[in-house]
This record gives sequence, structure tokens and C-alpha cells, in this order.
Amino acid sequence: MLDQQDGVRVVVMAGEFDLDNAGPLRLALDPEAEGVRRFVVDVTQVSFADSITLTILLQATLAREVVLAGTQPAHLAQLLRLTGADRVFAAAPSVAEGRVMTVPPRSAG
Repeated sequence: MLDQQDGVRVVVMAGEFDLDNAGPLRLALDPEAEGVRRFVVDVTQVSFADSITLTILLQATLAREVVLAGTQPAHLAQLLRLTGADRVFAAAPSVAEGRVMTVPPRSAG
């Protein structure tokens, strides 16, 4: 599901994400998307995510703020922690808070 308003695109991830079905997620998190300054990604319903999913999420951060919203499923939290990606994304307890929170600038090093 996708919702966009005021420069914030909300993407709801639900189910499994891997090489075979990552296309729609890649389109939703297009780093070149016009009119988007922030992606808020609801991750609460993710049942599986692999390295392709992580790559898509990381690519989105190259040009936009990315906020992971909601409680992260244990397997996703572990993937983010093991790869160090947990330090790349802002986190919010809900989509509503992810829409309006102040995201600190990323450090250059």
C-alpha cells in the first residue's frame, strides 16, 4: 500500500520480501521519486526480508529520509542490527509519528 501527501510517501510492507517479489517495493521506494522528501515505511507486517530488501531500503536513503515505522519484527531487527543498517534509518513508533518527526541529519563519517 502506498500513500503520499505533503512530500511524505508512506509504504506499508506486508508479507515476505525477497528477490522474486521485490519489484513493487523497489518502485515504491524509488530514490528519484518526484515530490518525495521522506519515505515512512511501516514494517510491522513483514514476515520475511532478505538482503535484497535491505539493499532497496538503503538505496532509498541515498536521496531521501527513510523512517522505519512501527515495531520491527525480530528477524528484520536482527538483519538491521547485524549489518549495522540500524544506524542508518530513523525509527518511529508509528506511521503518524514518522510523518512528522524531526530526522537528524546523517553524519558524513
